[in-house]
Amino acid sequence: MKINNFRPVHMNPYRKQIEKFDKAEKTAKTDKVQISAEALELQKANRIELDRQAKVEELKKKIEAGEYKVNPREIAKKMYEFWNHEE
Repeated sequence: MKINNFRPVHMNPYRKQIEKFDKAEKTAKTDKVQISAEALELQKANRIELDRQAKVEELKKKIEAGEYKVNPREIAKKMYEFWNHEE
């Protein structure tokens, strides 16, 4: 009776594939985001935004103090103009 030699138990025939996969994971590149100088400039608050924010804050203060009065005729006029705008 002949007995064939078997490979040692700790020998995995797929070990090379696993090692390649592990190397690929280690060398995987990470994502990077680069923002251009123009985009950075656009992100900065410009003069119009600052003026708008100041106006909103002023209106909030007036509303909280009860000093802000709404003109219903002006609102109705603007709504009418908006909805009856012909293209």
